[in-house]
Formats: sequence, C-alpha cells, structure tokens
Amino acid sequence: MKKLVVLAVVSLACSMSMAAGDKPKTAQQQLMGTCNTEATGKKGDERKEFMKSCLSDGRKRQQERMKSCNVDAAGKKGDERKAFMSECLKKD
Repeated sequence: MKKLVVLAVVSLACSMSMAAGDKPKTAQQQLMGTCNTEATGKKGDERKEFMKSCLSDGRKRQQERMKSCNVDAAGKKGDERKAFMSECLKKD
C-alpha cells in the first residue's frame, strides 16, 4: 500500500512540474537564464560580480524598453494597448 501511495505522489509531482514548465518565462527568468549562460566558466567572486552586473544591466534595459513602448502606445486603449505593449516589450 505504501508503494502505491508513493507512486501516486511521484506521478502527481511529475505531472505538476510538467504543467508548471508549460508557462512562459517572466522577463526576470529569461534574463537570469541569459546571464547564467553567459557566466559559463566563471567561478566564485568573478561569477558573483558578473551575475550582479548582468542582472542590473538587464533591468535597466527592460525599464528603458518599457518607457519607449509606453511612449509609442500613446493613444491606444484597452485590449489594443495591451496587445501592443506585449509585442513591443518582447522585441530586443
């Protein structure tokens, strides 16, 4: 009986993790992944400083993009604005 319960729990956990993996990544998660990839080969304090700088630069770029898209979205309202902002913020 215990084996059956363990199997059910493991099965449920696996299906939940797959469902969570289907969600699109947030901008912060994407930035973390990019910085992490670029930090390959760095260790210790060097990696820590690189990640700090990379994440900080990424946030600044995102804020600048938000300001620019916000200006470009002037005059749009509701769903039209939401769709425009979504597409604009996805651009690099």
